[in-house]
This record gives sequence, structure tokens and C-alpha cells, in this order.
Amino acid sequence: MRIIRHIQDIPAELRGGAVAVGNFDGMHRGHQALIRQCRARADRVDGPAVALTFEPHPRTLFQADAPPFRLTPFRSKARLLSDLGVNCLTSLRFNKAISLQPAEDFIRTVLVEGLGARHVIVGYDFVFGHRRAGNAAMLQAFGDQHDFAVSVLEPVTHDDDVCSSTIIRVDLETGRCRRAAELLGHWWEVEGRVRGGERRGRLLGFPTANLHLRDTALRPALGVYAIRFGLKENGATKWYPGVANLGNRPTFDGKGITLESHLFDFDADIYGRHGRVAFIEHLRPEIKFDGLDAIKAQIALDGEKARNILADPANAQDLFEIGRP
Repeated sequence: MRIIRHIQDIPAELRGGAVAVGNFDGMHRGHQALIRQCRARADRVDGPAVALTFEPHPRTLFQADAPPFRLTPFRSKARLLSDLGVNCLTSLRFNKAISLQPAEDFIRTVLVEGLGARHVIVGYDFVFGHRRAGNAAMLQAFGDQHDFAVSVLEPVTHDDDVCSSTIIRVDLETGRCRRAAELLGHWWEVEGRVRGGERRGRLLGFPTANLHLRDTALRPALGVYAIRFGLKENGATKWYPGVANLGNRPTFDGKGITLESHLFDFDADIYGRHGRVAFIEHLRPEIKFDGLDAIKAQIALDGEKARNILADPANAQDLFEIGRP
């Protein structure tokens, strides 16, 4: 999959296809359905499947003081789009200038002149342009003028719940990992480079791999989780079971939120490597302990509980297959 960040850089072979437009934060089942439709439309017009999105997320500009909210960092989004068969991810920089661009200009300069779109696919609630003046009806009217078709995807539900990034954020903030995963169509995860910490885990007999969370990344419920830790090995991601603490480490008067993952039966040096953490189940909130012995005893209990959860086929890593309806 090609990643292009400037509309003027679109090569001829990536023009004239189907274009799915959206933020795709979370890449939930609704986004996946939209991308599958884009892939199908691209095949019909014998052109590329293009995902058009914006970085940073527009909410970062309009609600600069809002709490961290991103479900899916760019790297994860790109990987999931590629898995769904997208040929080109066009990621345009969202800034003040583009926020002031009239909707009509966006259609003309980006969709028509830039991408040469023959089919545009958007969600039912899609709006765009200055003051959010553009919508699906405007797209369809311009499509008639500029010879591109428009498809509008209706809400996608799972077990009667709408697959919505807003609902998924609430689920994660309240520790409901499984419900979030059902709506996402994949386990929710964070990723980053493994960094050195204070090595307290090793002193306790439970060494940890620490990931730095981006400032814009959503903060799920603090506490202890059953997790799987993904590492790239021989071109594929291998998942290791473990238990993780996300929080401020109140026993040690910690400052700032950290994610510390203990991998079961694992003793390799992975400092500096890129890791992924899939959140499977929230076990308990953070606790301030009276001493190290109490911490060690509780970590052992957490680990045993996490092992049982992760061994359950109902919580298999491949339970959700990206792209499957």
C-alpha cells in the first residue's frame, strides 16, 4: 500500500478509482464495511482503492484542550487499511487552512483534480468543508456534474449496538474491553517503542516492558489488564500472553501514566523494539499497597487470573478477523 501525504503527489496509476473518505479512528466494523465497499467499487471501475483521511485528527485542532481520545494511531490505521486491500492511503495534513476550505473547493481540488475519483464512498454522518457545510447530498450533486458516483453507507450495528468510535471510547474508559472489541471487530491495542523504566518489576521478580503512550492516545480505565504483547518476528507479529498495569503506580508515588507489561515465560531483551499491546480484559483498578510483599502477592494473583483468561478460546487473539463482516 502506498502512503501519500500531498494531493499533488498522486501518480497517474492511483487516480481514477474508488475513494473512501473519513477519519477512520478505531477502524471499527463500520469503517471496515465502508472500506470493503470501496474495494468492491474499485474493482468494478478497474481502478485503485483509495482511503482519504486527515492527520492530525480534526478534533485536535477544534478541541485542543480535550482529553486524549485517539483510538488508533496512524501506524495502526495504515496497517489495518492495508489488510483490507487498500492500494493507497492519502493522508492530508489537517490545519487551519484546510479547515477554512469551502466544501465545493475540497471536492474540486482533492476528489476531482487530485484523485480523479470515479466513485466516492462516505458514511451516513459524513460532513466536510468550512463550517461542516458539505454533506452526502452535496457530494452527489457534484458527482453528477463531474462524472463520479457516490455511495453512502448506513450505520453498521453489532448485536443491536451502532459501531461508533464515541461508544467504543466510553467502553474502553469504563474497562469494557470485550464490548469494545465486538464493536471494533478486533482487539483494541496501543503500540510504541519499548523503553527502559525504573526496573522495579525486575526487582519484584516480574520484569516489565514499558511503552510510552502518545499524548493524543485514549486513556482506557486505569488498572490491571490481561493482555497480549505483539512483537514482529520473521515478518509477522507473534503474540505473547501477559498482564499489564496502566496507571500512576500509587505505591511508588508515580508521576504520569505508564503502561508496564509483564510477559509470561519470556526472558528476551526487547528494549528499543516496537511492541503492540492488545487489551483483552480489565482485571481490577489500581491499588496502593502497604509494602513490596503485598505487591508481589497481588501480581502473582493477577498473573494467574490473566493466564486463565487468555487460555480461554473465547478470548483468542484471532477471534476477530479484520475485514470479516
